[in-house]
Amino acid sequence: MIERIHLAIIQEVDRQGSMTAAASTLCLTQSALSHAIKKLEQSMGTDIWLREGRSLRLTQAGQYLLAVANRVLSQLALAEDRMKQFAQGERGTLRIGMECHPCYQWLLKLVAPYLAAWPDVEVDVKQKFQFGGMGALLGYEIDLLVTPDPVFKPGLVFEPVFDYEQVLVVGLSHALARQDRVQPGQLSAEVLLSYPVSPERLDIYQQFLVPAGILPKQHKSIEDTDIMLQMVASGRGVAALPRWLVEEYANKMPVRALRLGDQGVAKQIYLGTREADGAIDYLRAFVALAKQSRTGSAPAARPASPS
Repeated sequence: MIERIHLAIIQEVDRQGSMTAAASTLCLTQSALSHAIKKLEQSMGTDIWLREGRSLRLTQAGQYLLAVANRVLSQLALAEDRMKQFAQGERGTLRIGMECHPCYQWLLKLVAPYLAAWPDVEVDVKQKFQFGGMGALLGYEIDLLVTPDPVFKPGLVFEPVFDYEQVLVVGLSHALARQDRVQPGQLSAEVLLSYPVSPERLDIYQQFLVPAGILPKQHKSIEDTDIMLQMVASGRGVAALPRWLVEEYANKMPVRALRLGDQGVAKQIYLGTREADGAIDYLRAFVALAKQSRTGSAPAARPASPS
C-alpha cells in the first residue's frame, strides 16, 4: 500500500539529490528510508529507483509516483492547515498568486476592504509565482491567480474582472509625446523597458511589434514600476503599461500614454480559481469584490459582511 511517507521520501530524494540528505530532512535514518522504499517496491512489484554509481535514477514507475507526490502532498498540507484554522476559529487563508506585475498595486486597493469585510480570513500574496502561477494553482500552492493570460484547463475557472488598454508610455520631452498614438515602425529606434518577462509573453511584442516585423533597438528589464517610469520620464526609454496605471502616475511624473496603433491593444485581467473551490464563500467574495473594479480603480463599495 502506498503511504504518505513513501511519497514524502520520493519527493525529498528528488529535491535533495541523495538518500542521505533526504533522510536528514525527514528525520529518518538512511536505513529506515531505504527499507521503506524497498518494502514499497516489493509490494508493488516494480522498482522505484535504479542505482547508477552513487546516484539514483527514477524508473518510469518512480517518475509517476513523484508526480503524484508533488500533487497530493501539497493538497494534504493545505488540508491540514485549513483544519488547524477551523480548530482555532478561523475561516482560512486566501493565497493569491500574481502573473500581472503592475496588478500588485491594483490588488492593494482590494485588500483593505476585503479584510474589513472578512476579519477571520487571512490574505497571503505569493509574489514568487509571478509569471508562472498556473502550476502553483494546479498544485494547490495558491488559491487564486491574477493573470492577463488565462490558460483554460479542466478543473480551472477564469473570470474576467476588469478591462484595460495597454499603452506606450513616453516622457513629455520625447518626440513621440506630440502625438496621441504610435505605429510599430516608430519603435525600431527606441529602448523598450519592461518587467522581467520574456518577449513571448509581452503584449507589445506579440500584439503590436512582431505582427509588423518590428523589434526595438534595445530591450531592458526593470522590476520596479517607479524606477521604470522615472527612466521613461528622463528619456532613457519607453514602456508599455496599462493605461490606468499610467494615469495614476501622470500627476507625479512627466509621462504620457499613447495608443498602440489605430485600434489600440485591449486586455483583460482574470482571476483564476480551481473549480473544486467554487463553494468557498470567502474566495467567491473576493472575486465579487474584484469585479467591482472594472477599470483598475478601487472598488466602489465593500461587500456585505459574512453572517
